[in-house]
Amino acid sequence: MSGTAQVSGTAQVTGTAQVSGTAQATGTFQATRTAQAAGAAPGTGGPQRLKRRAEFLRVAAKGRKSATTGLVLQALDRGDDAPARVGFTVTRKVGNAVIRNRTRRRLKEAVRLTLAGHTLQGIDLVVIGREGTRGRRFTALQADLERALVRTGVIMADPP
Repeated sequence: MSGTAQVSGTAQVTGTAQVSGTAQATGTFQATRTAQAAGAAPGTGGPQRLKRRAEFLRVAAKGRKSATTGLVLQALDRGDDAPARVGFTVTRKVGNAVIRNRTRRRLKEAVRLTLAGHTLQGIDLVVIGREGTRGRRFTALQADLERALVRTGVIMADPP
């Protein structure tokens, strides 16, 4: 079977499939795509995303800002009970497309792990990658994000 197919939910595929390496199998196969992999509803795989330029600009203009060594965080309280939304941006100053995408993936993972223990509602966050993000140790990047979230009032500081 050649080519690719996008699967939403569960589907049956008939034909020949590459199983592993050079082995092939022929017949009917079940293909299932999880809700998280499909980018489904919030609460199943992390916070929703900010995607439009106007959303980023609104957070930048009206939100609170905290700069750390590894990142800049902008936060805007929307005043509703909808789940938190997060946007990521990395400027060309950081490097070429490969470096910017790697930096963005590191930021996404840091946000996912940091916000996993918190239930945030009614807030938009923009995480901006800096030149220091690229070479920063991941644990330090998480600490930077945690510190920025506390400074902007998004989460409460952990007691010492």
